[in-house]
Amino acid sequence: MVPMTFGLSDKSGLRAPGEPLVGWPGKPYPLGATFDGNGTNFALFTEVAESVELCLFDSQGAETRVKMEEVDADIWHCYLPGIVPGQRYGYRVYGPWDPAKGLRCDPSKLLMDPYGKSFDGAFDGDASLFSYDINDPDNPEKRNQEDSAPHAMRSVVINPYFDWNHDRRPNIEMHKTVIYETHVKGLTMTHPDVPEHLRGTYAGLGHHSIVEYFKDLGVTAVELMPVHQFVHDDRLRDMGLRNYWGYNTLGFFAPHRDYAASPSAEGAIAEFKQMVRSYHDAGIEVILDVVYNHTSEGNHMGPTQNFRGIDNAAYYRLVDGDEAHYMDYTGTGNSLNVRHPHTLQLIMDSLRYWVTEMHIDGFRFDLASTLAREFHDVDRLSAFFDLVQQDPIVSQVKLIAEPWDVGEGGYQVGNFPALWNEWNGKYRDTVRDFWRGEPSTLGEFASRLTGSSDLYTGRRPTASINFITAHDGFTLNDLVSYNEKHNDANGEENRDGESHNRSWNCGVEGPTDDEEILQLRNKQRRNFLTTLMLSQGTPMLSHGDEIGRTQGGNNNVYCQDNEISWMDWENMDEGLHAFTRYLIHLRQAHPVFRRRRFLAGGPLGQDVAKRDIAWLTPNGDLMSESDWNADFGKSLMVHLNGMAIDEPDPQGRPVEDDSFIFCFNAHHEPITFTLPRRHNVMHVEPSDEENWTVVVDTAEPTGVPEETRSFSGGDTLEIAGRSTVILQRPITTEVKL
Repeated sequence: MVPMTFGLSDKSGLRAPGEPLVGWPGKPYPLGATFDGNGTNFALFTEVAESVELCLFDSQGAETRVKMEEVDADIWHCYLPGIVPGQRYGYRVYGPWDPAKGLRCDPSKLLMDPYGKSFDGAFDGDASLFSYDINDPDNPEKRNQEDSAPHAMRSVVINPYFDWNHDRRPNIEMHKTVIYETHVKGLTMTHPDVPEHLRGTYAGLGHHSIVEYFKDLGVTAVELMPVHQFVHDDRLRDMGLRNYWGYNTLGFFAPHRDYAASPSAEGAIAEFKQMVRSYHDAGIEVILDVVYNHTSEGNHMGPTQNFRGIDNAAYYRLVDGDEAHYMDYTGTGNSLNVRHPHTLQLIMDSLRYWVTEMHIDGFRFDLASTLAREFHDVDRLSAFFDLVQQDPIVSQVKLIAEPWDVGEGGYQVGNFPALWNEWNGKYRDTVRDFWRGEPSTLGEFASRLTGSSDLYTGRRPTASINFITAHDGFTLNDLVSYNEKHNDANGEENRDGESHNRSWNCGVEGPTDDEEILQLRNKQRRNFLTTLMLSQGTPMLSHGDEIGRTQGGNNNVYCQDNEISWMDWENMDEGLHAFTRYLIHLRQAHPVFRRRRFLAGGPLGQDVAKRDIAWLTPNGDLMSESDWNADFGKSLMVHLNGMAIDEPDPQGRPVEDDSFIFCFNAHHEPITFTLPRRHNVMHVEPSDEENWTVVVDTAEPTGVPEETRSFSGGDTLEIAGRSTVILQRPITTEVKL
């Protein structure tokens, strides 16, 4: 036994300074490091190990190794009295080294705890972090057995106690949800009302000015890009760049240290919890973008940080018959092995931890199709989905899938189980195509506008997470300003990022002084936002789209931790912000825009007295099959009947609302629309015609008419080229048959 080095955390008085460290057997559960007030229990899963050492580090970096003697069902464990929060630690795993068989145990590498709640330090890219000689890549058999500890991160024992002060999750229903996708750092780095020392941090995100901004805007859920502890790629660091997005996870239980204003390693946890509590106090939910499909260790040429050295074959999907290499469904070099029960347990334990201990309200799963791959194909009945379905905690929060990965058969939009909501990539593509004037898109546009019932059979329209833009791609401003990507700043000669963006620059590539083009771009932004916020389903706004944020044509800012990707609060477009706020509040005020069930009216509208939706030509007539199949396909009128909502309110009472007419004109020239007479669409007496008032006109500079414009059924109005007009009719008490 190596004697205890003075400086290791022992504030309990159980052991005099310098006395030998004596370990107790401890318990195999919970996994990770668990402080109980007197000491800490350590537990690590590895079924391949022959022996395991727990490595403790004092304030000077001196290492003390404790051999773990107890093993139960492949869980190595011990209890150390006197070890308190703040203690730095890691593991060394002794076992077989045979990469050809997928065995990569290497005790020269200090390994991070897969269940670590906090981390300290950083990986610096040193050659010792690799188990092969990176200076001799042509000789893969040549080992590097230098000690990696001086160049590796440390896991940190945390204090789990926090006063939540009666915190309660808002539990906002999906049909009332408006999601705002954002980045902890990018959102707050330039905000003038956030104190400078808090910018880019959890504390900055929880600052009252940011919380009030969201509350005023009307969003109900803030979706944070990855906050699980991630590491920066060596390649990027060598180029003077950083992993900004954070899709490079090392620790599935730890909030990313760099986003904490607190100087202490474990301080990030309390700061994160305080941020969540602030949002809950405002009635806003917090959703995490989580990356359980791969880790930061990359492919077989990557470093040994934790999973690879602990139990490579258990944690990772290896190529059958070629176990030296990894199955890569993610484009990152590896994929987690969700066929293994302990890897599944890791994922489920992590999800439960973030819900129970961090009070998170839901998750968005990056490349979720990878988690559903039992063998090769994506299986909607996979073990992962079964576990989520059965879990009494995880099943009760919001679950959002990015329903694709880069493997064969990875595009799985609409194929996830009933509990799940999905990013609807078809909504994004169809709406982009429609507003750039692609012909013959009416049918699919109509389906996406009404919740994509063709995709989500047996589910609710809220299963469709509707979005036009997200972190991955152009901003809304750039979508209407660029035909091509401009990613030169990424150092990859513009080869990275998506090339087929369905974007349109409106006449000139990039910035311009041409007033006509600028007006068209502004109008297109309003068209996109109007379509997004008033479609059935769950809308998601990408951060900064409401203030005109630009990335200068870069559609892949994963490595741009700078002004290219940060919100520019100083130059925010006040008019666009006001219009977005108006649309969100219009949606929230009218249940006709956020139905819990799919609309009954099909492509031709259901021929009943209370037709909930009617699809109309610009002439005001019900659309026929030939109208849907017309080559032109750039204009459409939709009647939403607020008197025909068939789902009750939470108290079981009927829901009634105003009615609305959408007039969409994606053609470059004006089109005259004739408002339908009520007896044409609702089977009522012609004498019951009522006035319609324009509430949205995207051709107006503000998107909202400055003067009241009212029309009756049978009246005509000219809809400007590439614009949307929304008309509203006040609620009536009955519909006469």
